[in-house]
Amino acid sequence: MPMAQPHQTPAREVRLFRNNRSQAVRIPVEFELPGDRALISREGDRIIIEPVRQSTGLLALLATWQPLNEDFPTVEDKPAEPEDIF
Repeated sequence: MPMAQPHQTPAREVRLFRNNRSQAVRIPVEFELPGDRALISREGDRIIIEPVRQSTGLLALLATWQPLNEDFPTVEDKPAEPEDIF
């Protein structure tokens, strides 16, 4: 078993199983990831599984903004003047 880093949880042996046409592994609670989606990648013999970070898209950003309590100046809306473009 690999030597654990001081800030890491020690490695633990788990069993692999088949789920339809995919190989699967049950993740012990001490390794549980947040959410319901993950990214998986390979580095040599290592399989790396990491949580999908929720992106803060425009809608999430706008939801955090407070309404402005400002009076905006009245803008005179004049009709457009005809213009000769030829």
